[in-house]
Amino acid sequence: MSFDPETFQAESREHWERSAPGWGAQSDQMSRQTEAVTRWLLDALELAPGRTVLELAGGPGDVGLAAAERVRPGGRVIITDGSERMAELAGERARARGLDDVVEVRPMDAERSFDLDAASVDAVVCRWGFMLMADPGTALREARRVLRSGGRLALAAWAAMERNPWIGVPGGEIAARGLAERPAPGTPGPMAWAAEGRIASELEDAGFTEIRVEVVEFAFRYPSLDDWWDAQLDLSTNLRETVARLDPAGRDELREAIDARLAEHVADDGSVALPAATQVAAAEA
Repeated sequence: MSFDPETFQAESREHWERSAPGWGAQSDQMSRQTEAVTRWLLDALELAPGRTVLELAGGPGDVGLAAAERVRPGGRVIITDGSERMAELAGERARARGLDDVVEVRPMDAERSFDLDAASVDAVVCRWGFMLMADPGTALREARRVLRSGGRLALAAWAAMERNPWIGVPGGEIAARGLAERPAPGTPGPMAWAAEGRIASELEDAGFTEIRVEVVEFAFRYPSLDDWWDAQLDLSTNLRETVARLDPAGRDELREAIDARLAEHVADDGSVALPAATQVAAAEA
């Protein structure tokens, strides 16, 4: 089966609408777990009070909310996501943190023309979003259009699967058991931008300059594998729906196999530290 971008985009929007409640339940924990990545991205943007920041595919708005603290006073952060429920979640978190004077939240598809004037923002950030898009080139070109001359873009995209057992192990076990269809070649996904040179090439094609690509390593830490598994069921709609189709014995077999493959990352007290590695990049418009 060949890759159909329009079908993928429609299914992706629906997927993230279904995912929003789980991400809401895990949002504060995920924000803490991934703080090292957020910090790298915001440092790369060289933010200061009074700046305007646009977050693309922001989900619950982790990076945008962190940016809001750096652009006060007088700054502005526009958090966008193609899922209305995700955008609502980001808005709720902004209000709860007292950031709604700085933060504006908009449902917005990053793969279409942005409802923003040219040269109207100082910085654009997208954490783990571009690699999930059917048409990331459009999103990058639009990002460059709305950036002021010399404005900065920062992004994150996961490194190779073998450096990310938190997703590679369950995904590999599910695939080996034939529990999910293999995606068509060219389908966007978490590791779609993992290949060396892919990020720089995408940024160059969109007209960005002064490109810098690095890797940030960190770990997802949980009190136990059970806690990690519960979090994954919240965060991954695909995993949750795959598991739901199994009978109790099948669910137990899957968990046992995954736990065995992750045993090397479990400490004597049962706590878990699963390695993670993401590419991060910064560039100028």
